[in-house]
Amino acid sequence: MADVPGYLRTCLDMGKIAFLAILVSTGIVLQILACALFNNWWPMLSVIMYVLLPMPLLFFGGSDSTSLFNESDNSWINAAKFLTGASAVGSVAIPLILKHAGLIGWGALALDLSSYVVFLVAILGYICIGDASDNYYSYI
Repeated sequence: MADVPGYLRTCLDMGKIAFLAILVSTGIVLQILACALFNNWWPMLSVIMYVLLPMPLLFFGGSDSTSLFNESDNSWINAAKFLTGASAVGSVAIPLILKHAGLIGWGALALDLSSYVVFLVAILGYICIGDASDNYYSYI
């Protein structure tokens, strides 16, 4: 995209960020609907895991995000990968455990898991839209 004018490139970048914001907003709405439609607020326990999910990467990952996708001898990076994976599994496990215990119904489970999928697509989209030359942190 080197031949694209600067103003058009900025507009396209803002469109990507706006699309990610819409995805995150959709995930939040689905999470709230999972609770409000069925008048049962137990599915909000998943929000704890959504908050805890990026914490290991923020604390142990450092500023070099490329080490998260490669094999590393650094024990802190490996700890961050493990704790992030455990949090991701917990994000799916909490609604399933609530359904198994009979605290939520199938509709709330479906909305809760669809919220997780939308958040996952937003995170993967954020990772994929940037390359090494772009600094998307400056937009946020």
